[in-house]
Amino acid sequence: MVGRIIRGPDCLAEGAGWLVGREPRFGPVLAAVGPLPLRLRGDGFLALWDAIVSQQVSVASANAIWGRLAAAGLTDAQAVAAASDEELRGCGLSRQKMRYGRALAAAGIDFDALRVLPDAAVLARLVEVPGIGRWTAEIYAMFSLGRADVFAPGDLALQEAARLLFGLDARPTERELRAMAEVWSPWRGVAARALWAYYRHIKTREGIR
Repeated sequence: MVGRIIRGPDCLAEGAGWLVGREPRFGPVLAAVGPLPLRLRGDGFLALWDAIVSQQVSVASANAIWGRLAAAGLTDAQAVAAASDEELRGCGLSRQKMRYGRALAAAGIDFDALRVLPDAAVLARLVEVPGIGRWTAEIYAMFSLGRADVFAPGDLALQEAARLLFGLDARPTERELRAMAEVWSPWRGVAARALWAYYRHIKTREGIR
C-alpha cells in the first residue's frame, strides 16, 4: 500500500505541524529555517542515471559530465546501452560508472509500476541494480516519487544535524538514526527535509559554505 505522497507546500506544512506535535524540538528548527523546500524532481531512467553520474564527484564535475552526456544524446536507456566505452569515457565517466549505467539500462525497471508500489518494494527493486545503493534508492523515493515516509539515515548531513539538534555526544550511526526516525513516521520525509535545512542553517551560521 502506498502511503502519503508529497505533492506541494501544503503537504510539507501538514507534515511539519505533525512533527512538532510529536517532537517539540523540531519547532525551533522550523522557525529558524522557514518553509521547507519541496526538492521534488522527475522520475524514471533519467533521474537514476543522473544520480549515478553525480556519485562521489563535486557538483561542478557532475554538472560538466552531465552536460557532455546530454550534448552527446546519452541520457536515455537505449543510447547508454548502445554507447561505446570511448563515447562514455569521452564524457568523463569512469569505468565503474560506465558499468553502472549499462546495468541500469539493462535492468528493465518498470518506472510506472514503481509509482504505485509500497515504499519497501520500491527500495528493494532499486537496490537490485549495481550502482544503486540504499541512499540513492531512498533519495529517489523521496524526491522523484514524493514518498512522505522515506528517510535516508545513511546521509552524513542528516546524522550531523540529528547530533546537533538532540545534543548527542557523537554522530548517530545509520542504524541508530534509522531507529530514532521511526517515531517520525508517517512523515519521515519531512523530518529529513527539516534536518537538511537545519544542517545548512547551522553551517552557514558558522561561516562554512
